[in-house]
Amino acid sequence: MRVIAGECRSMPLKTPAGDDITRPTQDIIKETLFNIIQGDVPGAVMIDLFAGSGQIGIEALSRGAAKVYFIDNGREPIKCITDNVNFTKMQDKAVILKQDAVSGLQSVFEKHIDIVFMDAPYLKGYEKNVLKQLSVMRYVDNDTMIIIEADKKDDFSYTEEVGFEIVRRKEYKGNMHLFLKKI
Repeated sequence: MRVIAGECRSMPLKTPAGDDITRPTQDIIKETLFNIIQGDVPGAVMIDLFAGSGQIGIEALSRGAAKVYFIDNGREPIKCITDNVNFTKMQDKAVILKQDAVSGLQSVFEKHIDIVFMDAPYLKGYEKNVLKQLSVMRYVDNDTMIIIEADKKDDFSYTEEVGFEIVRRKEYKGNMHLFLKKI
C-alpha cells in the first residue's frame, strides 16, 4: 500500500497487524475515488471515519487537504495511523482520535467539514447511526460531501429518512462508493 499522488507520492504505508482488523482500499479503487474528488481536496478539512491505516486521509493530505481528522477505536489501527502520519511528516495537519465513529464526530470542532469519508466494516449497519449523527452536526451542511465505501450488496434505501440523498454511485467489482449530500 502506498500514497498515489501529491507531496508524499510513492511513500509506503503500513497496515494494522491482522487481516481481520482492517480491509485496506485497493490502490486502483483509491485512485478512482481521488480522480472523482480531486477538485474538492485542496484546502479541504476532512474526516476519515473507521480510518484503519489512515491511507485515505493521508492521500488527501498529500494532495493538499488542509486538515484531516482520523477516527478509529482500535488500538492497532490508531498505532498504524500514528506511524503513517509521522512517516509522511503530516503531523501538523492530522488529528487522531481513538474513539468510535459517533463519539469521534462529537469531538470534531470545526465550523465546516468539506469531506467525510466512511469505510465501516461491510454489511454491519454502522453507516446508519453515523449518518444520523452527521445530520445533527453543525459542521455538516449542503456543501459537505459524505463518501461511503461499502459492499455492493448493502442497502442504503434509508438515507433520505436520516437527512441525506445519494448524488452519485460508483461501483467496482465487489464494493462501491456512495456520494451523499445533506437534504
